[in-house]
Amino acid sequence: MPQFDVTVAGELNLDLILYGLPEELPPERELIADRMMLTLGASSAIVAHNLSALGSRVGFVSKIGDDALGEIALDRLKAGGVDVSRLQRISAGLKTGLTVVLQREKWRNMVTYAGTIFDLKYEDLDLEYLCSARHFHLSSYYLQRGLRPSVGKLFRKLKAAGLTISLDTNDDPDDLWQDDLHDVLQFVDVFLPNEREIRRVARTDDLEKAISQLADMVSIVVVKMGPAGAMAQRGKQRVVCPPVKVDPVDAVGAGDSFDSGFVHEFVRGADLATCLASGNRAGALSTTRPGGTEAFRDREYREAFLHQHSR
Repeated sequence: MPQFDVTVAGELNLDLILYGLPEELPPERELIADRMMLTLGASSAIVAHNLSALGSRVGFVSKIGDDALGEIALDRLKAGGVDVSRLQRISAGLKTGLTVVLQREKWRNMVTYAGTIFDLKYEDLDLEYLCSARHFHLSSYYLQRGLRPSVGKLFRKLKAAGLTISLDTNDDPDDLWQDDLHDVLQFVDVFLPNEREIRRVARTDDLEKAISQLADMVSIVVVKMGPAGAMAQRGKQRVVCPPVKVDPVDAVGAGDSFDSGFVHEFVRGADLATCLASGNRAGALSTTRPGGTEAFRDREYREAFLHQHSR
């Protein structure tokens, strides 16, 4: 039996979220935020943490700096039950990354100091460890600048070892959406973009054309549609799942939390409708507390929410 249900390789950092900011930020002014949260960030880490909270056995590979921010992030993953035995600390030079989220009522800015995020490379990976799972997940494709040139090579080895693979590109900070992604999609079993991302990947404003194009490349295309829920396309089969209605605090990490809910059921052989419903529940749960993992850290609250919305 595999050691893990899911292994993840990617970035690990904290999010500093500031609330109550004005819509515009004039220069040379001291502005006041009315609330803040320092929480576990990084799409890869959020998926790993929340998968573990849902009951999956998760192994995680990453790099952090030898600093306080890295130690806090590492402690959060450990407390969440994620195996971090292959995580590496860089003793000198780069510091652990940090994302500052400027949260408005209906939109946000995110500014990331990359730090060690760009430093994870193929040569740093313990392939035997990553292959000791049923499934592998990769987030933040365009942010993994050290790993990105070798993602195809990595995926090929994982597939040869019998793993299924899911991929969430997240945003491209350069907004170029270069075609090298298409070379790795041939190895992907589940592609997990949101509406904007799939349009950018397919280079079309027509959502249906984008879905059709990507469905020819990937076994299962899942599109996260926010307030409209989510849909999955497998060949000609389409399944649509309505959202879970909540009063959101913020949407930071909601898409990553959706990924964790979907993958948690996918690795257990669930049908698409069950996977989508699990993803929607996990994404909605995430939005009820600040950041992408805070709602998952409270076991009693998490289990009550999931039970209530699984009926």
